[in-house]
This record gives sequence, C-alpha cells and structure tokens, in this order.
Amino acid sequence: MIPISIAPMMGYTDRHCRVFLRLVSPSVRLYTEMVTTGALLHGPAARLLAFHTAEHPVALQLGGSDPADLARCAEMGATAGYDEVNLNCGCPSDRVQRGQFGACLMLRPDLVAQCVQAMTACGLPVTVKCRTGVDGQDSPEFLLRFAEAVFAAGAGGLIVHARKCWLRGLSPHQNRSRPPLDYARVQWLKTQFPDRAVILNGGIVTAEQAHAHTGLVDGVMIGRAAYRDPWLLATLDPASTKTRTEVARAMAAYIQESGAPARAVTRHMGGLFHGQPGAKAFRRAMAGGDVQALQSCV
Repeated sequence: MIPISIAPMMGYTDRHCRVFLRLVSPSVRLYTEMVTTGALLHGPAARLLAFHTAEHPVALQLGGSDPADLARCAEMGATAGYDEVNLNCGCPSDRVQRGQFGACLMLRPDLVAQCVQAMTACGLPVTVKCRTGVDGQDSPEFLLRFAEAVFAAGAGGLIVHARKCWLRGLSPHQNRSRPPLDYARVQWLKTQFPDRAVILNGGIVTAEQAHAHTGLVDGVMIGRAAYRDPWLLATLDPASTKTRTEVARAMAAYIQESGAPARAVTRHMGGLFHGQPGAKAFRRAMAGGDVQALQSCV
C-alpha cells in the first residue's frame, strides 16, 4: 500500500472534517487547514490548534515567512500534540502573496531554509509543501535547488504539487487545474533524494492512479477528490473496516458528544454515499444538518 495523506484545504479540512476522514481511514495522514503565524500569535490560538485525539497522525500546516514567528508557532503545535509541522510554500492566492508567504517563497529558497531550520527546534518532523515551479522558474534545476535547500536545513519531507503555479493571471482554482501535471518531474526529484521523503500531490482521483506511483515516490497526497468521494480513502486503506453506515452513525454520536453545530459537521459528509443508491438525498440531508438522517442510515 502506498502511504496516503489528505491535503490541507482552506474551508474544508477543519477538525470536524478530519474526525470524519479518520473514521473512514485509520491510516491516512491528516493535515489542518493552513494557519497563519499572525493568527496564532495574535488570535485565538487555543481554538485554532484544537483537534480530537482520534485524528492522529495529524500535521499542522503553517503559513508565514518570518523564521522567529514560525519557530514560536511550531513550538505551539508541538505543545498542542501535533505529529508534524508543515510549511506552506505552494499557495498562490493574492492574499497569501501579500503576506509574503505561500508559493512566492519558492523564489527565496534561502529564506525557506532559514524558516525550516528555525521550525526544527520544536522537535517535531518539519515538512514543506511546494509546487514544481513558479512563473518562469520551473526548470528541473530550480526544483532541485529548492529541495536541496530545505533538506539541508532539516526538513524531513517535501510534498510536491506536480504543477507549476502562476502568481499573476490565474486564480487559485485555475492554478489547481490549468498548469499541466508533471508527475515525471516529481518522480525524478525522488531519484535525487533516495533517503528523503518526497510525496506527490495533484490530480489523483482514483485508487488506480494512486497505486501507479508505488515505488516511484514515498506517498501520495489527495485533495478534493477525497472530499467529494471520501470512500476513496477506504479503498486505499487495508485497515479500513467500518461500513458507510457505521461511519455515519459514529459521526452522529460525535455531534452529540462534541456539542458542535450539526451543520458544521455534516457539511463535510455529503459525499459519504457517493455513487450509491440514495446518494443525492443523503447529500441534501447533510447540507441541511439533518442528524436524524445519520442515525437512520441502513
């Protein structure tokens, strides 16, 4: 089995979503939504860092570019009990660029190396998520130099979205689909670092596509495909034993025990019966926060 992880997705992979995905797959590695250093240092840190113990293994993704701030936030993540801290060097949004972090950091590998080195003081594994390139800087040599810098600084792994991104002219949504996928580039990068973890991300929507990378990279990260069809994770995880109905009922119990607003939880569950009879009605019930629909699943 190729190791599987879930991509950090803003507006999607909150703690309720992660509990749900953990019930589907006991083995998948979970990632938080990106949390900025400013939000953690000057905002409701306890709320932003909260997670359920069932989520392990779970990684905290940070957004920022100041080494000292990232070191403090990584330490906060370690204290909170996370298993890994990840630095976002792949998001191309205008808002993120204005904050001087995300994909634009790939153009400053020396600064990224300083950030990674500072973050390693927390004692957790530190990883970096990036693209294959940025704007006109998308040669194999560019990606190699970036990887060399972050690994030399102490990064334990590199998660590469197998597309370059454009910092101007494309929206974040377009940057997830328009630049062509280049799996060969990521697989080549792995050959340059046989003793380091290189994880491939981007465009994986079926179990067959995930398995096709076995032996070529150290793992596959799946994003929106797993959100649309969570049972994809069950097909990829031999340790998955629960039925869809059992997952639904467990989530009903979670809503009751956690006291979370029902719709805040069920909005992530609409795809649980994807491709099954009654899927449309179930999706509609989840959009409306219908807990009874979970309890009555058969």
